[in-house]
Amino acid sequence: MASSNRTPEPTKRVLAIVLAGGKGERLHPLTHERSKPAVPFAGKYRIMDFVLSNLVNSGVQSIYVLVQYMSQSLIEHLRSDWRTVGLTRGQFITVVPPQMRLGTMWYRGTADAVRQNLNLIHDFDPDLVVVFGADHVYRMDVGQMIHRHLETGADATISTIPIPLKEVPSFGIVQTDAKGRISAFIEKPPTAEPMPGSTTHALASMGNYVFTKSVLVDLLKNRHKEEAELDFGKNVLPAMLKTHKLFAYDFSTNVLPGLKAYEEQAYWRDVGTIKSFYDSNMDILGARPRLNLNNRRWFVHSGRYEGPPAKILDGKITNSIISDGCFVRNATIKNSIIGRGVHIHDGAVIEDSIVMDLCKIRADARLRRVIVDRFNDIPAKLALGFDREADARRFFVDPSGIVVVPRGETVPR
Repeated sequence: MASSNRTPEPTKRVLAIVLAGGKGERLHPLTHERSKPAVPFAGKYRIMDFVLSNLVNSGVQSIYVLVQYMSQSLIEHLRSDWRTVGLTRGQFITVVPPQMRLGTMWYRGTADAVRQNLNLIHDFDPDLVVVFGADHVYRMDVGQMIHRHLETGADATISTIPIPLKEVPSFGIVQTDAKGRISAFIEKPPTAEPMPGSTTHALASMGNYVFTKSVLVDLLKNRHKEEAELDFGKNVLPAMLKTHKLFAYDFSTNVLPGLKAYEEQAYWRDVGTIKSFYDSNMDILGARPRLNLNNRRWFVHSGRYEGPPAKILDGKITNSIISDGCFVRNATIKNSIIGRGVHIHDGAVIEDSIVMDLCKIRADARLRRVIVDRFNDIPAKLALGFDREADARRFFVDPSGIVVVPRGETVPR
């Protein structure tokens, strides 16, 4: 098992590159006006906050964030809610839009995004480059993965998680020997062999990588320089198997301080669909949540809210999160997450729902299994989540039955 609370080796210089440019098409309409990493989560966070918190909490504090599609919301979030400059020159979170240094093109894959920014790696001159995605909900001590990379002498290390064999077609699958060295990397195969020591699970890639800097630069600058579209999972990593040492890091061995016994020990979710996004939000509710965000030893950092505390005059609230600045008067709220600055009026009933920042829920409105994006004004007596056909005429209804009210017009704070 991995050693607990291990941070990056002090003699190693580590640079993190966070890939935050995804469109998030399967998460539409929540991504209609923002990128997937910028989507609000759990009342006060953005999805992006999880990867940044993991890196910073692990002692990796030199971070470039590569953005692309509809990035303004994410840029504003990082500018206003994250300290982007630290006490030393090596502590920074810097947003990098496409520089088009190699021609007038957008990023054409995860590896191409890094290839177009090799100048950042040259200028910083790290020993190791950590390449992580920005669109998953999880907590991880990245230092333990880095230690595994150094311990094995790997050229590249892939963070993996055990998944049931029935879920194999949805993931990039890694096959290893008993020591964890990767022998095959297959993108979304119909079936796969179980991982060593198991008959029911296979190892899936989490899309997080640690590279030895010299190896990564050689791969992107020399070996793959002629390929237009370039992705780590589809192109770079499979090609490395014959020439380099690739090892898997099993995320289920990650030891996180402050974790409660009742939590899902290796909680990781690809919140890429409305259903998975909704379910992951619901996972933080309850007396024994699968994902307990009240961990004083591993905070998920979030933005400030420059407004008043929540105020509840009366009503009935059960198993719900009420964020800063909310005003609740004679309403019923059950199994729901209410974002910041939401006003909920007399007689409103909200069940099994997510209401994002700065919305108004007028008197006697009823919501059941609804996601209300920011800045919406739900009219009095409107019922959502009770008549699928009627809901579909006005809003988006996911195949799972969840109703999504797209982002409203911005209102003065």
